[in-house]
Amino acid sequence: MNKKIEMKTKHIQLPMNKINTRKLKLGDKVLISGIIVTSRDMAHRWMMEEKSDIIRPYLKDGAIYHCGPIMVRDGEKWICRAAGPTTSIREERYQSNIIQEYGIRCVIGKGGMGKRTAQALRTFSAVYLSAVGGAAVIYANSVQSVKAVYQLDAFGVPEAMWVLQVKDFPAIVTMDANGNSLHEDIEKKSIQNANQNQ
Repeated sequence: MNKKIEMKTKHIQLPMNKINTRKLKLGDKVLISGIIVTSRDMAHRWMMEEKSDIIRPYLKDGAIYHCGPIMVRDGEKWICRAAGPTTSIREERYQSNIIQEYGIRCVIGKGGMGKRTAQALRTFSAVYLSAVGGAAVIYANSVQSVKAVYQLDAFGVPEAMWVLQVKDFPAIVTMDANGNSLHEDIEKKSIQNANQNQ
């Protein structure tokens, strides 16, 4: 008789050290609290070209989120209206170098990443966390405040780097710091099934 394994939800407080990062396993449900920084194509390229120190304190032992949020200004404040994940594989050519350069512990996004990122996660003790597509408003509700924004004028709202204070931001560990990847496992099983059905 197969027993159902129930994973407990783990609370992550950022910044996080590598010891706690390596304790996270595939399938762990997590609730993240602390600072996360949004970043898409333009911001990833800028981080690699400029190696800017202004964003570095937020990323050290922290989280980068592949997200183009919808933000509205309310007086002197910014309010996050939607913060769903974007497809992570677009950043594959940058991600491993950025993990190393900025000391990132968590990469958050949608759809998983490739072998170079998987190797960087293992080498530098980081994890990839899958956020749920279509849950943009739920993620926005976890944003307590906008601490800062960088490259807004140069990149525009979706591509700017938004520094967000979040509480109980939900995600699932799908690539861990020990070289394991649910995305790779699913791909292999899909290929095997396809070959068997030919």
